[in-house]
Amino acid sequence: MQSQDVAQRPAPSSPAGPVVDVEQAEAALVEHYPRLVRLAYLVLPPGLGRSRRVLTAHALTQRALPRNRTPAPVIPAQSTGRDGDPGYALVRLQVLRTALEAGLPLRLRAWPKRSQLPPLLPQVWGLKLFPRSGGADELALDQRLSTLSGPARAAYALRGLERLTDDGARKVLAAVGVADPEGALLEAGGIPEQFALLDSPEFDPCSLQARPTDLMRRRQHLKAALAAGAALLVCGALLGLPGEGWGPDGAAAPPYARNPAAQAALDPAKLTRVPRDAWRISARTDFSVWPARGDLTGDEALLRRALAVWARPGETVQVSATPGTPSGGPAGPPQLLYAGTVDAARVVILHDGLRIARYAEPKDGTQGAALDFARVDGASRAEAGAVVLGRADGNVRYLTAPWIEKAAERDLLKPRAGAMDLALADGVTAPLASPALRTGPCTSWNVLQVTDGARTRLLTDLGELVPARLTTGRPGSPGEVSGTAALRTWQPFACSLGTVRSAGVRGVNAWAFNEQPLPDASGSAAWVCTRAETWRGGGARVLAQFHTPGGAYGAVAAKAENVPACGARDPHVLAGVLWKAKAGDWYLLAAGSRATASIRATGGVDGAASGSLLTVSAEQGAQAELKGTLKDGRSLGGLR
Repeated sequence: MQSQDVAQRPAPSSPAGPVVDVEQAEAALVEHYPRLVRLAYLVLPPGLGRSRRVLTAHALTQRALPRNRTPAPVIPAQSTGRDGDPGYALVRLQVLRTALEAGLPLRLRAWPKRSQLPPLLPQVWGLKLFPRSGGADELALDQRLSTLSGPARAAYALRGLERLTDDGARKVLAAVGVADPEGALLEAGGIPEQFALLDSPEFDPCSLQARPTDLMRRRQHLKAALAAGAALLVCGALLGLPGEGWGPDGAAAPPYARNPAAQAALDPAKLTRVPRDAWRISARTDFSVWPARGDLTGDEALLRRALAVWARPGETVQVSATPGTPSGGPAGPPQLLYAGTVDAARVVILHDGLRIARYAEPKDGTQGAALDFARVDGASRAEAGAVVLGRADGNVRYLTAPWIEKAAERDLLKPRAGAMDLALADGVTAPLASPALRTGPCTSWNVLQVTDGARTRLLTDLGELVPARLTTGRPGSPGEVSGTAALRTWQPFACSLGTVRSAGVRGVNAWAFNEQPLPDASGSAAWVCTRAETWRGGGARVLAQFHTPGGAYGAVAAKAENVPACGARDPHVLAGVLWKAKAGDWYLLAAGSRATASIRATGGVDGAASGSLLTVSAEQGAQAELKGTLKDGRSLGGLR
């Protein structure tokens, strides 16, 4: 803990401000309760564990209400939205003060403060509560914040969450008793200003996940209470307590009874291990026929830990799951795909028919582990080509399917550069650059190229456990991204893959649905639709993109979610864009798929054309509504 920077002295006095009564403070606390709890959660020491931090953040916020009328400090409330609210400023000061006190070592005081003890309220018996897991960026920020002192975390939260200036944050820190506010600001400035991530579910103690506590320990603690109450139960039965008919749970066993299937799921000796050549004769070629690989497949202690953490992850376990993926324990013994050492971690990959689960623990034996889930039901041979083993130093390692013969690394932004071969040892690739870990401008997008017999496929890391497959061509019958034309189709649109990171994406198809001559005779622009399908079925994301000759990147003309456009069920799309010619004239350019018979623009731009292309003069900033008609007579709306 590094919270000793909070001075053990009363907060410095400040010029008297307006007097805040209890009702005014209560109104501010209730109105801004989610933000105050988030602020307390960010400042509390990470060593408490996520579950206790959640309960403590709620307890400290609820105890921030003053007992009587109190002078408000003359400090800013927030740069936007709460200026001049003395009630909010007062309550926020109390939340910060007690959150910083919670991180003080107990040895510094003869009697601990109330904020240093576990909260009496709120309490949820039998459950652990913790915020929903965010993506890789949120996890990295949480790890960076854990290295800061309490005052530095408070400074970062005041600047990022409360949008205070350095001067405003300095005044607030001084008001809560921080001995060196300037030092706290300097320490906080040592990590990147990823302030938008502070609003993510990773740091939201009001949007929670629930897990059971240690069931075995709870059962042991209950034995004494059960023995003490046995006599009372016997007496109750003798007195004729009702015992006939169905109870609320029918014929179900007691809540903490041992379940044979659940117990078998925790036994490493009962893990399913597939023979190495099973995939050659199996009717299925997916994750179910992967053999167990890795140098630690015989380490029963490691496998037991992985299964136990899967069944009941502790407070120090970082759990993540792709959208739509349940994170509960397996229903029976899962299949072992991998157990081995990957860089600085020991990794176990398991498959239960619906999900891939990845367990990782530090190789040096330090505390903490990670548990990741990805939904993979219905995977085909092409989609079951690889699983992420680990990410480190901007790189990613994959475990490839047993039918993968070669692996290579390719940059989608450089289709002419060719592919660089990757070493493949028992299915494990050498590390390659991961676009999911990249920060800054998009200057490259490296993908995994795998060879399966005569087929070559591209897989890309989108920050999840299973890479997404890339294809190109008309929806319903897309092809692999292997030839020169297919690679050139993806080149201007590779960076748009960043918009579907951590979304549970199964595959992304790029379809060049039309080509439009530019009105200034400078060439023809390409219209390409990219559609990202998910493992859960819903949540598909569609982008209609426009690429002019010589441009490095495509421009997003329209986007939509959960629509059939550009998909196998409805392979049609209509989109438009305002385009400026080199001479300065503006035009509305619109295009539909080749089956479009006519297009009409209304609203800010009025025009119509037969066929699948429309070019109309327009004014800068004009907005238009597009409607089209297909050759079979059906109407087609513009993508939005």
